[in-house]
Amino acid sequence: MKWYRRSADQGYALAQYNLGVLYDTGIGVPKNKVEAVKWWRLAAEQGLAKAQYNLGFMCGKGLGVPHSYTEAMKWFLLAAEQGDTRAQYNIGIMYKNGDGVIANKAIAKQWFVKACDNGYQQGCDRYHELSLQGK
Repeated sequence: MKWYRRSADQGYALAQYNLGVLYDTGIGVPKNKVEAVKWWRLAAEQGLAKAQYNLGFMCGKGLGVPHSYTEAMKWFLLAAEQGDTRAQYNIGIMYKNGDGVIANKAIAKQWFVKACDNGYQQGCDRYHELSLQGK
């Protein structure tokens, strides 16, 4: 914790991400979603895809921050552009369900197939599910 904090305070994105994980899980520190979001935001703003994904997840669920599908989509898109398959999948879910966007099964399928093509099995499953529905 001591070394992560020193590195994070100096702007090292991976240390900021790791501090976020520690606060999110409560490993070595009291569990604190707000503190986790704080550190993930710092890392996400530096372009770290896994921090962008985590921040998007927290925004979409309203954990440690006010619930905002708009913010979730913003961070998921940034992570997805870097190849984060979980972000690609979650964008598909948002389009499938109409969470903060107009529901669009065709766009959802595009995101699911992208996640699938990149090795994310749940993306394959959702793509096939929508394909069987004929939409």
